[in-house]
Amino acid sequence: MESILSIMLLTVAVVVANILSLIWPKVPLAVYQIIAGLLLSLDPQFNHFALEPELFMLAIIAPLMFNDGQNQSTRSLSKNISSILSMSVFLAIFTVLVVGFSAHMLWPTMALPITLMLAAIITPTDAVAVNSITKNVILPERVHTTLTHESLFNDASGIVLFNLALGAYTTGSFSLGLGILDFIKVFFGGIFFGLIVGTLIVQLRLHLTQSHADISAIVIPINIMTPLVIYWSAERLGLSGILAVVATGLVHSILHDRLQLTSTKLQIVTSTTWTIIEDILNGFVFVLLGATLPTVITSNNITNISLLVLIAVGLYLTLFLIRYLWVRFGLVKLKRHTANEHQSAWQVALGGVHGTITLAMAFSIPTMINHHLFVYRDQIILIAAIVILISLLVPAIVFPLTLPVKQKSYTAAEFDHHVNRLVSFAVAELKQNNQTTEELRQATETLASQANIKQTVDRKQFFALANQARQIEQTTIEQLNDQGQISNQTQAYYERFLERTAFRSSNRSFTKLLWHRLKRSLNKRLIRRHKPKLSTAEIIQKKAAFKTKQAATIEVLGNVSNAVITYLDSIENADNRTEVAMLRRTYTARTRFINDRQTLESDLLQNLFIQAFQSEHTYVQQELASQNISQELANHLNEKISTDELVYMQSMT
Repeated sequence: MESILSIMLLTVAVVVANILSLIWPKVPLAVYQIIAGLLLSLDPQFNHFALEPELFMLAIIAPLMFNDGQNQSTRSLSKNISSILSMSVFLAIFTVLVVGFSAHMLWPTMALPITLMLAAIITPTDAVAVNSITKNVILPERVHTTLTHESLFNDASGIVLFNLALGAYTTGSFSLGLGILDFIKVFFGGIFFGLIVGTLIVQLRLHLTQSHADISAIVIPINIMTPLVIYWSAERLGLSGILAVVATGLVHSILHDRLQLTSTKLQIVTSTTWTIIEDILNGFVFVLLGATLPTVITSNNITNISLLVLIAVGLYLTLFLIRYLWVRFGLVKLKRHTANEHQSAWQVALGGVHGTITLAMAFSIPTMINHHLFVYRDQIILIAAIVILISLLVPAIVFPLTLPVKQKSYTAAEFDHHVNRLVSFAVAELKQNNQTTEELRQATETLASQANIKQTVDRKQFFALANQARQIEQTTIEQLNDQGQISNQTQAYYERFLERTAFRSSNRSFTKLLWHRLKRSLNKRLIRRHKPKLSTAEIIQKKAAFKTKQAATIEVLGNVSNAVITYLDSIENADNRTEVAMLRRTYTARTRFINDRQTLESDLLQNLFIQAFQSEHTYVQQELASQNISQELANHLNEKISTDELVYMQSMT
């Protein structure tokens, strides 16, 4: 029960942070999530909270890294093999050595293996953190690609180097040759394991998809469980679980083209599922970071926080300088021309954002080593946490000031405007090319729901239309009476019905309508109290009179409603579509009630929708050809139309 409550609180914290980010997007989402974690730590459920590294890596980091891998371009990876090796392997090893020896010189009471362990912890960059910081700014493509690829693969380098340093401190000895062999085994063994098992899983998915029509309920759980099984298996074999899940994700990316069109529904559901999972797990990462900080800071083993803060700042500056010089001296090639080497160098240096891999490794430090309490554990965890915060805050402040902010070529209002226009265009085309039928009315009503849900109803316009509709009803009743189709008594019955509906739908406040109903209810009770009891014959006679009135009203209800619907169809346009649709829905419901909910011709209805969606795509094409909309806006409009079409077609199956 406690675990369920913890997950629920984490989810609430993530949702609140996302809402705040929508309200004020200038602050990176990761910062909001860390603050939410700090507030969450006030809850007794999270008192003295500490990450469990194995569970954290398995349940959160592995799925995130797998999804990053399957979204990568294998062509881009193959072109950047040299830069990946340079940043993820050689830079990682060089950084650990330089930072480790430097920290040992500045903090001589700490043994060299411990400082190397600290350096290995703070070296890896985090893919989740990098994406969070750079999602709202435009980084040069090569810089962004380099940072993304580095964060995918240098986690394994940091973990391997950390284990080597921990082993050296525990045993008191270190073999360079064995260390290199162990590094090769863990690093490249994880990659090969992920590639082999990932290929088998993809082949299984292909076989299931090609031999069965709809297997979303089977394939999607397999896809979600893949990173968990791969990570757990690789770690049990002594290989890098992180690199194994990344490699498995890359296999899914390599075979993406083969999987893409095997099942459109499957691909859409899979993409949506992973988007939701990624957003939630990303939020968990930083919320947990915030929830962990108070426990670290209040640890009994930390006595001089100011000194540890200075050490953390110094280590961050050292990491920044190493990354800057690594690019500046051309040890990794980002551009063919050298004009912007300085700019690229500081962007890569700033983009070295650290995150949960660093924190997870810090928490994986044993409490007891060689049967003695490891007194530096809490200090290392606090230093790592401060380095993470600095690496998040500095680029969050500097990047928006120095880089262009990502902007769409259209606004949300423009998108909504063109959605309404394309719906109007499709409805007009349907009415022009088809006879007025119940199927056509049903199609136009449904198409109206394509319009943006944020569109509000103009109350004044709605009630004006309602008054016009009642005038049409009154005129139709009089015409039916003049033509002898209904009696004077039937006309009177319907006009009373019209008066009652006019009051209910009038532009009155809720309190007035409520007061009217209360008075009516009280009057009925008073009448019942003072009304003499009727005989059985009188009751039967009264019921018969009521049925006559009801039948007389229903007799003309269909004709009158059809007259109003015809009128509403004639005045409908883009400006009053929402109000007309609401009012027409009322009268359409009446006609279906009269006709005992007549069955619509499904083939005709489906054909109307196909025509409508084709007309909507035509509208987008015409607007793009006339240069009234941008290519980006056209793509998003077409995407919405295609999604709506898919939803409709699947609802018909």
